[in-house]
Amino acid sequence: MSANRKAISEHAQKSSIFDKLEIKEFSKAEELSGKLAFQQLEDKFMHSVLDNDKKVIDNGKLISDAINQGMSSFSPDLMFEQLVKNYTIAKQIYGESIIRLVSGYEPDYVKKNIGIPEFQKELKEKIQQKIEGLKEEGFLLKDDSLSEKGIELASLVLYFEELDKIVPKGIVGEKISKKTFIYGEKENSRLYKKGDRYRDIALKKSVKLAVRRGHGYFGDKDLQVYEKQSKGQTYIVYALDASGSMKGKKIEACKKAGVALAYKAINEKDKVGLIVFGSEVKEVIEPTVDFTRLLKEITRIKASKETDIVSTLQKAIEMFPSENITKHLILITDALPTKGDEPEKSTLEEASIARSKGITISLVGINLDEKGKQLAEKIVELGEGRMYIVRNLDNVDQIVLEDYYSVG
Repeated sequence: MSANRKAISEHAQKSSIFDKLEIKEFSKAEELSGKLAFQQLEDKFMHSVLDNDKKVIDNGKLISDAINQGMSSFSPDLMFEQLVKNYTIAKQIYGESIIRLVSGYEPDYVKKNIGIPEFQKELKEKIQQKIEGLKEEGFLLKDDSLSEKGIELASLVLYFEELDKIVPKGIVGEKISKKTFIYGEKENSRLYKKGDRYRDIALKKSVKLAVRRGHGYFGDKDLQVYEKQSKGQTYIVYALDASGSMKGKKIEACKKAGVALAYKAINEKDKVGLIVFGSEVKEVIEPTVDFTRLLKEITRIKASKETDIVSTLQKAIEMFPSENITKHLILITDALPTKGDEPEKSTLEEASIARSKGITISLVGINLDEKGKQLAEKIVELGEGRMYIVRNLDNVDQIVLEDYYSVG
């Protein structure tokens, strides 16, 4: 059982201590079934992922990794030929994860034995069996291209991979608006009353109060809840660079960060939009609370071609409503804008226009060079946002959530 699933199970067990309170109604728990509504994926696969079914999870991971490597289909014969002809180049094309998942062997073992005819025969059969299995389950179409059902499975696996990381570590916190608090500071608490959410229970304060009163167990007069603070609605647009240099691990980390942002912001009743850009704006989702739609579109992002940040800023300006709400753009990229006659100048002009319309801009730069950092600093200065330089891809989701928490 994963850490996240174990934590959820333990939380359910601990919640039984409140049974004596005769509290008959808590606000409805936010469960997976209420968040995700897939059209092609049967419930059995959702339960398989919840139950840690390795075969199903590996299939979803394989599809997800293929998309991150820029693939839209599988060709077992071509894959086998490339592995035999030049393993080093094949590894660059597919990555170690795909080689492992499609063959069932560790990449180093494949490399060591790829010249042995008996192993080649076995490897070819395993690759063909894997691809046929994906087709039989409906994750690939007859022409070996990815099906919508396959995209949905990859989305589900991506969702759980990210939540298994951020929830147990406490990375998912609570965004507090910078606007005036209606009910006072977070430390303030009061007695529980019908209609309060169980996740607002101030457990430590409740225990201390019960102990001070000499109670051996919680009574309904001991249970404390945190006061709520005002949180004005925020519109967030997540703009992800899908240029060719982002292929592989970079785009995987940024996708997971996008999932974490969508999950957290929508739970906070904020709206999240998505822009996928490369040499042009490839995909746009207006700010929404439809988590499933965002998850699927984030999953299917593939990297290709050059970077056009100017068009991204122009599109972002169009996506935000004109009313007086918090509007924030998070740009995530690994390179300078390269499209246009004067891409840097045009980028700064658009950043200035965006800020004049009430949009703040933060930039998450992945291994930017010195020139890239200088441009990034100018963008966030104009956009009155924050700049983050990523050197460890494992931290991208934490950085994106940190930026979200800072907005309000």
